[in-house]
Amino acid sequence: MAHTDHQTMRRVLRREIAGTIGLLTDEHDFRAMRRYRSFTFSDHTAYLRVVEDLLKTRAAQGSHTTVALFDPQEYAEYCTDAGIDPDIQSSRTRFTAELATTGPTIPYDGQPLADLVPALVDEAVRQATWEYASTLLARLGACASCGEDIGRAAFVRASHFLVRILETAQQGDRHLVCSVTGTPEALVSVLHTEEDTDGATHLDEAEALEFTTVLALGLATQGPGGLVMRTSTPGAPDRIYGWRMRGEGLEPLTAGEVFDAYCTDIDSGDLISPESDVDYCVPPDLGDTGQTPGHHH
Repeated sequence: MAHTDHQTMRRVLRREIAGTIGLLTDEHDFRAMRRYRSFTFSDHTAYLRVVEDLLKTRAAQGSHTTVALFDPQEYAEYCTDAGIDPDIQSSRTRFTAELATTGPTIPYDGQPLADLVPALVDEAVRQATWEYASTLLARLGACASCGEDIGRAAFVRASHFLVRILETAQQGDRHLVCSVTGTPEALVSVLHTEEDTDGATHLDEAEALEFTTVLALGLATQGPGGLVMRTSTPGAPDRIYGWRMRGEGLEPLTAGEVFDAYCTDIDSGDLISPESDVDYCVPPDLGDTGQTPGHHH
Protein backbone atom coordinates (compact mmCIF):
# COMPACT_ATOMS: atom_id res chain seq x y z
CA MET A 1 0.00 0.00 0.00
CA ALA A 2 2.83 2.37 0.91
CA HIS A 3 4.60 1.54 -2.37
CA THR A 4 1.42 2.36 -4.34
CA ASP A 5 1.00 5.66 -2.53
CA HIS A 6 4.63 6.49 -3.32
CA GLN A 7 4.08 5.80 -7.05
CA THR A 8 0.94 7.94 -7.04
CA MET A 9 2.80 10.81 -5.40
CA ARG A 10 5.59 10.55 -8.00
CA ARG A 11 3.05 10.72 -10.83
CA VAL A 12 1.45 13.82 -9.26
CA LEU A 13 4.81 15.52 -8.80
CA ARG A 14 5.88 14.66 -12.37
CA ARG A 15 2.88 16.58 -13.68
CA GLU A 16 4.01 19.64 -11.71
CA ILE A 17 7.54 19.68 -13.20
CA ALA A 18 7.86 22.17 -16.05
CA GLY A 19 10.07 21.08 -18.92
CA THR A 20 11.92 22.69 -21.82
CA ILE A 21 12.66 21.13 -25.20
CA GLY A 22 15.41 22.58 -27.40
CA LEU A 23 14.10 22.42 -30.97
CA LEU A 24 16.15 22.29 -34.17
CA THR A 25 13.76 24.14 -36.45
CA ASP A 26 15.48 23.76 -39.81
CA GLU A 27 17.40 21.18 -41.83
CA HIS A 28 20.68 23.12 -41.70
CA ASP A 29 20.80 23.18 -37.90
CA PHE A 30 19.73 19.55 -37.80
CA ARG A 31 22.63 18.51 -40.04
CA ALA A 32 25.04 20.47 -37.85
CA MET A 33 24.01 18.41 -34.81
CA ARG A 34 24.46 15.11 -36.63
CA ARG A 35 28.24 15.43 -36.26
CA TYR A 36 27.75 14.35 -32.65
CA ARG A 37 27.52 10.56 -32.32
CA SER A 38 25.27 10.89 -29.28
CA PHE A 39 22.68 12.70 -31.41
CA THR A 40 20.97 9.65 -32.86
CA PHE A 41 18.36 11.18 -35.19
CA SER A 42 19.06 10.84 -38.91
CA ASP A 43 16.02 12.48 -40.55
CA HIS A 44 14.75 15.98 -39.73
CA THR A 45 11.13 15.24 -40.65
CA ALA A 46 11.08 12.16 -38.43
CA TYR A 47 12.74 14.17 -35.66
CA LEU A 48 10.01 16.83 -35.80
CA ARG A 49 7.35 14.15 -35.73
CA VAL A 50 8.86 12.60 -32.59
CA VAL A 51 9.10 16.02 -30.91
CA GLU A 52 5.45 16.77 -31.69
CA ASP A 53 4.36 13.38 -30.31
CA LEU A 54 6.32 14.06 -27.14
CA LEU A 55 4.76 17.50 -26.74
CA LYS A 56 1.27 16.05 -27.18
CA THR A 57 1.97 13.29 -24.65
CA ARG A 58 3.25 15.71 -22.03
CA ALA A 59 0.25 18.00 -22.58
CA ALA A 60 -2.15 15.05 -22.23
CA GLN A 61 -0.46 14.21 -18.91
CA GLY A 62 -0.99 17.75 -17.68
CA SER A 63 2.68 18.78 -17.95
CA HIS A 64 3.71 22.27 -19.05
CA THR A 65 6.40 22.40 -21.74
CA THR A 66 8.33 25.32 -23.16
CA VAL A 67 9.95 25.02 -26.58
CA ALA A 68 13.27 26.81 -27.06
CA LEU A 69 15.21 27.49 -30.25
CA PHE A 70 18.33 25.28 -30.24
CA ASP A 71 21.22 26.87 -32.14
CA PRO A 72 24.13 24.43 -32.81
CA GLN A 73 26.73 27.20 -33.07
CA GLU A 74 25.67 28.75 -29.76
CA TYR A 75 25.66 25.25 -28.27
CA ALA A 76 29.25 24.59 -29.39
CA GLU A 77 30.39 27.95 -27.98
CA TYR A 78 28.55 27.26 -24.72
CA CYS A 79 30.28 23.89 -24.31
CA THR A 80 33.69 25.44 -25.02
CA ASP A 81 33.13 28.21 -22.47
CA ALA A 82 31.81 25.76 -19.86
CA GLY A 83 34.57 23.20 -20.53
CA ILE A 84 32.11 20.36 -21.15
CA ASP A 85 31.90 17.70 -23.83
CA PRO A 86 29.33 18.66 -26.52
CA ASP A 87 28.89 15.03 -27.55
CA ILE A 88 26.97 13.86 -24.51
CA GLN A 89 23.26 14.19 -23.80
CA SER A 90 23.74 15.86 -20.42
CA SER A 91 25.53 18.79 -22.12
CA ARG A 92 22.55 19.33 -24.43
CA THR A 93 20.23 19.15 -21.43
CA ARG A 94 22.33 21.71 -19.56
CA PHE A 95 22.37 24.05 -22.55
CA THR A 96 18.60 23.69 -23.00
CA ALA A 97 18.07 24.59 -19.34
CA GLU A 98 20.04 27.81 -19.98
CA LEU A 99 17.84 28.54 -23.01
CA ALA A 100 14.77 28.32 -20.81
CA THR A 101 15.88 31.48 -18.98
CA THR A 102 17.90 33.40 -21.58
CA GLY A 103 16.84 32.32 -25.05
CA PRO A 104 13.74 32.68 -27.21
CA THR A 105 10.98 30.34 -26.04
CA ILE A 106 7.35 29.56 -26.83
CA PRO A 107 4.96 27.72 -24.46
CA TYR A 108 3.34 24.66 -25.99
CA ASP A 109 -0.42 25.00 -25.81
CA GLY A 110 -1.41 22.17 -28.11
CA GLN A 111 -0.78 24.06 -31.34
CA PRO A 112 0.54 22.11 -34.38
CA LEU A 113 4.31 22.16 -34.73
CA ALA A 114 3.81 23.75 -38.16
CA ASP A 115 2.40 26.80 -36.34
CA LEU A 116 4.78 26.72 -33.38
CA VAL A 117 8.02 26.70 -35.43
CA PRO A 118 7.38 30.00 -37.30
CA ALA A 119 6.30 31.63 -34.03
CA LEU A 120 9.49 30.44 -32.35
CA VAL A 121 11.65 31.75 -35.20
CA ASP A 122 9.82 35.10 -35.05
CA GLU A 123 10.48 35.26 -31.32
CA ALA A 124 14.18 34.59 -31.92
CA VAL A 125 14.37 37.32 -34.56
CA ARG A 126 12.57 39.76 -32.27
CA GLN A 127 14.93 39.06 -29.37
CA ALA A 128 18.00 39.37 -31.61
CA THR A 129 16.70 42.64 -33.05
CA TRP A 130 16.06 44.07 -29.60
CA GLU A 131 19.51 43.04 -28.33
CA TYR A 132 21.24 44.52 -31.40
CA ALA A 133 19.30 47.79 -31.27
CA SER A 134 19.88 48.07 -27.51
CA THR A 135 23.61 47.58 -28.00
CA LEU A 136 23.77 50.30 -30.66
CA LEU A 137 21.78 52.68 -28.44
CA ALA A 138 24.12 52.06 -25.51
CA ARG A 139 27.17 52.75 -27.71
CA LEU A 140 25.92 56.25 -28.51
CA GLY A 141 27.03 57.34 -25.06
CA ALA A 142 26.53 60.80 -23.64
CA CYS A 143 25.91 64.05 -25.53
CA ALA A 144 29.11 66.05 -25.88
CA SER A 145 27.16 69.29 -25.29
CA CYS A 146 24.98 68.50 -22.28
CA GLY A 147 26.15 65.11 -21.02
CA GLU A 148 22.71 63.47 -21.34
CA ASP A 149 22.59 59.79 -22.27
CA ILE A 150 21.53 59.91 -25.92
CA GLY A 151 20.16 56.38 -26.09
CA ARG A 152 18.08 56.68 -22.93
CA ALA A 153 16.65 60.03 -24.02
CA ALA A 154 15.81 58.62 -27.45
CA PHE A 155 13.97 55.71 -25.83
CA VAL A 156 11.86 58.13 -23.77
CA ARG A 157 11.09 60.10 -26.92
CA ALA A 158 10.19 56.94 -28.87
CA SER A 159 7.89 55.79 -26.05
CA HIS A 160 6.10 59.15 -26.18
CA PHE A 161 5.62 58.88 -29.95
CA LEU A 162 4.27 55.33 -29.71
CA VAL A 163 1.74 56.33 -27.05
CA ARG A 164 0.58 59.31 -29.13
CA ILE A 165 0.34 57.19 -32.29
CA LEU A 166 -1.91 54.66 -30.53
CA GLU A 167 -3.96 57.37 -28.80
CA THR A 168 -4.70 59.21 -32.05
CA ALA A 169 -5.49 56.09 -34.10
CA GLN A 170 -9.04 55.10 -34.91
CA GLN A 171 -10.60 52.29 -32.91
CA GLY A 172 -9.82 48.74 -33.94
CA ASP A 173 -6.77 46.54 -34.41
CA ARG A 174 -3.44 48.12 -35.38
CA HIS A 175 -0.43 46.76 -37.24
CA LEU A 176 2.68 48.94 -37.01
CA VAL A 177 5.98 48.52 -38.85
CA CYS A 178 9.12 50.50 -38.00
CA SER A 179 12.19 50.30 -40.25
CA VAL A 180 15.64 51.83 -39.73
CA THR A 181 18.20 51.60 -42.53
CA GLY A 182 20.89 54.01 -41.33
CA THR A 183 22.54 51.43 -39.03
CA PRO A 184 25.17 48.81 -39.98
CA GLU A 185 22.31 46.30 -40.30
CA ALA A 186 18.85 47.37 -41.48
CA LEU A 187 16.29 46.73 -38.76
CA VAL A 188 12.57 46.09 -39.03
CA SER A 189 10.23 45.76 -36.06
CA VAL A 190 6.53 44.91 -36.04
CA LEU A 191 3.94 45.62 -33.36
CA HIS A 192 0.37 44.29 -33.26
CA THR A 193 -2.28 45.71 -30.98
CA GLU A 194 -5.87 44.55 -30.52
CA GLU A 195 -8.85 46.35 -29.07
CA ASP A 196 -11.43 44.55 -26.95
CA THR A 197 -15.15 45.26 -26.76
CA ASP A 198 -14.56 47.82 -24.00
CA GLY A 199 -12.15 49.80 -26.15
CA ALA A 200 -9.03 48.78 -24.20
CA THR A 201 -5.86 48.22 -26.24
CA HIS A 202 -3.89 45.01 -25.72
CA LEU A 203 -0.32 44.39 -26.91
CA ASP A 204 2.59 42.08 -26.27
CA GLU A 205 5.03 43.80 -23.90
CA ALA A 206 8.13 42.16 -25.39
CA GLU A 207 6.98 43.15 -28.88
CA ALA A 208 6.36 46.72 -27.72
CA LEU A 209 9.79 46.92 -26.06
CA GLU A 210 11.56 45.79 -29.22
CA PHE A 211 9.49 48.17 -31.38
CA THR A 212 10.21 51.15 -29.11
CA THR A 213 13.93 50.31 -29.03
CA VAL A 214 14.19 50.19 -32.83
CA LEU A 215 12.23 53.45 -33.12
CA ALA A 216 14.52 55.03 -30.52
CA LEU A 217 17.58 53.96 -32.49
CA GLY A 218 16.18 55.57 -35.62
CA LEU A 219 15.45 58.81 -33.76
CA ALA A 220 18.84 58.86 -32.06
CA THR A 221 20.78 58.25 -35.28
CA GLN A 222 18.36 60.48 -37.24
CA GLY A 223 17.33 57.79 -39.71
CA PRO A 224 16.88 57.14 -42.49
CA GLY A 225 13.83 55.21 -41.50
CA GLY A 226 10.08 55.29 -41.22
CA LEU A 227 6.99 54.05 -39.44
CA VAL A 228 3.71 52.98 -41.02
CA MET A 229 0.49 51.80 -39.43
CA ARG A 230 -2.56 49.95 -40.66
CA THR A 231 -5.76 50.17 -38.65
CA SER A 232 -8.63 47.72 -39.12
CA THR A 233 -12.18 48.23 -37.89
CA PRO A 234 -15.10 45.90 -38.77
CA GLY A 235 -17.44 47.45 -41.33
CA ALA A 236 -15.01 50.20 -42.39
CA PRO A 237 -12.10 50.41 -44.86
CA ASP A 238 -8.63 49.81 -43.45
CA ARG A 239 -6.60 53.01 -43.05
CA ILE A 240 -2.86 53.14 -43.82
CA TYR A 241 -0.61 56.07 -43.00
CA GLY A 242 2.86 56.77 -41.75
CA TRP A 243 5.81 58.98 -40.96
CA ARG A 244 9.43 59.31 -42.02
CA MET A 245 12.15 59.90 -39.45
CA ARG A 246 13.39 63.43 -39.79
CA GLY A 247 15.95 64.76 -37.34
CA GLU A 248 14.84 63.71 -33.86
CA GLY A 249 11.18 63.54 -34.81
CA LEU A 250 8.58 62.04 -37.13
CA GLU A 251 7.41 63.83 -40.29
CA PRO A 252 4.00 62.81 -41.70
CA LEU A 253 3.94 61.11 -45.10
CA THR A 254 1.47 62.42 -47.64
CA ALA A 255 -1.32 60.14 -48.82
CA GLY A 256 0.43 59.92 -52.18
CA GLU A 257 3.69 58.81 -50.59
CA VAL A 258 1.90 56.11 -48.61
CA PHE A 259 0.10 54.96 -51.76
CA ASP A 260 3.36 54.80 -53.71
CA ALA A 261 5.06 52.82 -50.94
CA TYR A 262 2.31 50.20 -50.83
CA CYS A 263 1.56 50.04 -54.53
CA THR A 264 5.10 49.73 -55.91
CA ASP A 265 6.99 46.46 -56.24
CA ILE A 266 10.17 46.79 -54.16
CA ASP A 267 12.31 44.69 -56.53
CA SER A 268 11.08 45.75 -59.98
CA GLY A 269 9.65 49.20 -59.27
CA ASP A 270 6.48 48.26 -61.17
CA LEU A 271 3.11 49.49 -59.95
CA ILE A 272 0.90 47.09 -58.00
CA SER A 273 -2.87 47.34 -57.97
CA PRO A 274 -4.07 48.95 -54.73
CA GLU A 275 -6.02 46.83 -52.30
CA SER A 276 -9.78 47.20 -52.19
CA ASP A 277 -11.41 48.75 -49.11
CA VAL A 278 -8.18 50.48 -48.10
CA ASP A 279 -7.68 54.21 -47.58
CA TYR A 280 -4.16 55.56 -48.01
CA CYS A 281 -4.23 58.75 -46.00
CA VAL A 282 -2.41 61.41 -44.00
CA PRO A 283 -1.75 60.49 -40.34
CA PRO A 284 -3.49 62.32 -37.51
CA ASP A 285 -1.68 65.16 -35.78
CA LEU A 286 0.50 63.88 -32.95
CA GLY A 287 0.60 67.26 -31.27
CA ASP A 288 3.52 69.63 -30.73
CA THR A 289 6.46 67.30 -31.45
CA GLY A 290 8.82 70.09 -30.45
CA GLN A 291 7.74 69.57 -26.85
CA THR A 292 8.17 65.82 -26.76
CA PRO A 293 10.49 64.49 -24.06
CA GLY A 294 13.98 63.32 -24.85
CA HIS A 295 17.22 64.81 -26.02
CA HIS A 296 17.07 68.03 -28.09
CA HIS A 297 19.79 70.10 -29.76
